[in-house]
Amino acid sequence: MFQSPEYSNTLSLKLSEVLEDVGVNEKMVMRRRRAFMLKENMETVERRASDGNFTAYCFGSQSEGTTTLGLNSDADALFMDYDFNVIRDSSEWKQNKINLLMIKDENVTPGYCFLQVLPSDEHLFETNTICRDNKGRILLKSTCLTGILEGTERHGPSNVRPEKDGYKAVDIVFAFPCNSWQQSTSHLLDRHSIGGWPTSEMIRYAASNDCFDVGASSKISTYPELEWRISTSLGERCFMFNLNITQLHCYVLMKIMLKSFLTPQRESALSSFMCKTVVLHCIQNADRNIWRKNNLFTCLTYCLLELLCYIQNENCPHFIIPENNLMAGQFSPVDKRYLLRKISDIIQSDGRCLLHISIDDIGNRLQVKLQPNRAIPHNLPTRRFINELGSGWLFITIARYFSGNTIWLLHGISNGHIANIKQFILKLANYSVHGHRLEQLASRYLLPSLYSTLGSMMVSSDVQQNTAIQYNALKWLSLGLNSDVTSGRLKLASVLYCVGFLDNVEFILRQTESRYKCYIVESLCGCWAHPWSKQSSEFDRKCYELKEDSINQITSFCVRFVQEEVNCVPRELQYEMKRSTQDDMQHRSFGEEMWMNFAVVDSLPFLYFLQYKTYGHLQRNQDRQQALCNLINITMSGRNLGHRETALNLIGQCMEQESKFNAALLSYMLSLQLRRRNNSAKFHICNLLRKYASRLNRFHFILCLPFGTKILKIGEKMLELWRSY
Repeated sequence: MFQSPEYSNTLSLKLSEVLEDVGVNEKMVMRRRRAFMLKENMETVERRASDGNFTAYCFGSQSEGTTTLGLNSDADALFMDYDFNVIRDSSEWKQNKINLLMIKDENVTPGYCFLQVLPSDEHLFETNTICRDNKGRILLKSTCLTGILEGTERHGPSNVRPEKDGYKAVDIVFAFPCNSWQQSTSHLLDRHSIGGWPTSEMIRYAASNDCFDVGASSKISTYPELEWRISTSLGERCFMFNLNITQLHCYVLMKIMLKSFLTPQRESALSSFMCKTVVLHCIQNADRNIWRKNNLFTCLTYCLLELLCYIQNENCPHFIIPENNLMAGQFSPVDKRYLLRKISDIIQSDGRCLLHISIDDIGNRLQVKLQPNRAIPHNLPTRRFINELGSGWLFITIARYFSGNTIWLLHGISNGHIANIKQFILKLANYSVHGHRLEQLASRYLLPSLYSTLGSMMVSSDVQQNTAIQYNALKWLSLGLNSDVTSGRLKLASVLYCVGFLDNVEFILRQTESRYKCYIVESLCGCWAHPWSKQSSEFDRKCYELKEDSINQITSFCVRFVQEEVNCVPRELQYEMKRSTQDDMQHRSFGEEMWMNFAVVDSLPFLYFLQYKTYGHLQRNQDRQQALCNLINITMSGRNLGHRETALNLIGQCMEQESKFNAALLSYMLSLQLRRRNNSAKFHICNLLRKYASRLNRFHFILCLPFGTKILKIGEKMLELWRSY
């Protein structure tokens, strides 16, 4: 049955439908590509505006759109440092750059190189990152870019941030720019292509981009510490972006089948990059007319046969640098026999193995397609549901990344002069006008939060100097209103609250609350990788309908105040700027160094807190009590709050103002349970003990509560610190 041409045609069509059902369709492929290209440009624009000379790239299956939810592919990020210049001869030497000479000789594995440090730049490198070879050349070790980043694990040349709490794994690589393309592309131009692919236009476009030198050696290298791999990821991405949907289906199926049918012990012997290389060779060597949906199964078999041949010969030529054998030293004779047997079994099954694939329920889905009368399992997600889920994940990923990037921006401008911040904004604004489309979009995402910060800093300075509020400050604040659904408006409300315009504050808060309720909004915080609960199905549905440039219409970020905005921050929130003792400071990580110097609070808790304070000043006691109830409810039950301990500290201070001291102490204790260190709850507890030290019998109950004795000890030890604070 599986061998008949008619059934092969039917199987191909049904298999194509299944892959489109699980997210490998033209709409979702393009959506993934646009999302990760936006992320790439957001990182690049931010670093360049900060006077950095880095360029960020997003590579791999996520950015190509060649993955599914079941494959759960990680995200690949590469950062290129353009302060370096890799050259082949003196004619390419550049001033104000650290020039490295590329060396390819008999000691270097094909597709790799040595990097020689020129004598004039030797003093710029630490002695443990360079060495002198037997020819007297000063060579740069490939380990010089392999320091372990915070929260990552070392995997070869990459820093891998493992999947955790709803965050996908990220593979981070640092590299140097390299101009060896001209030699590499000559192989493509001269190579015979039956299918007329890649076209000369593709090759010229790919050749106009840089390639990279990555700190990784070949498996068969004689000098593993000195070899640098020549990466042509930009060219490969160009080729992948020019594949049709059937060619993409073929590549995705190869990855799914290898992951499904190879044991974990052998799976690492064959990488998805090898699968990609096999597919690219097959596309080049076959007539372009075979790559049709009704011929998918034949194309898949063709690619698997080609892979089998490569394994047999232990030679998989790199598509752009064919002298680089990707399989050199990759597997043992035992692994080779195993792979040959398993892949032969897959080919000889004539498609039957497809029915046993559990990833994305492909086997069940295919059986339903091939047997129309078969009952559809009730738990089999529809194509629409999967597309919505994938769209929601993409929006969350980009929004979370945008929120985290803003922390870096605020950290960069903190302790800076207003004139310097304006200059920074001017650079971003230049990208928003004169950059290419994605640079413009990335800049327009980043600018509003900076507008709000600048306006708030100007008002804070005016308050400090006891001068009239500048009109321009309010204008900057108004330009930042649409950074997202809430945070820009809440920053304006906070500023107006601190200068006493309470009626305006009440109006803005009421309007902001209405916007949050009217829209399908997801709360997001990019300050740290807090546990993430899956977004709502309504949010996913809206994301599927919207384009990537609408992220700020359905997301709510936390509200951040730098130290220079202190006079625009309610007194109760100012404590968050001084959350750490000297001992606490020793337990901060690099990422926490940035946001923990700010006052940061989630949007909805801050909205209800401002309502509570505003209604209190306006003598609207019933509304005030309702706002306090809302603050408590959202703090205790709200999903995906990144700063729940801060909201609990605000509740505690509200309870103190209500003379409900037992409830206040309980709030601070709950806050400490969430974050033991770098938490201003310690200071608030000390404040309570300081106020009522002569009447500690009021707090006899705390000895019966969990951690009650510890809290008393904290208070005793920190009482003196609190007085000085």
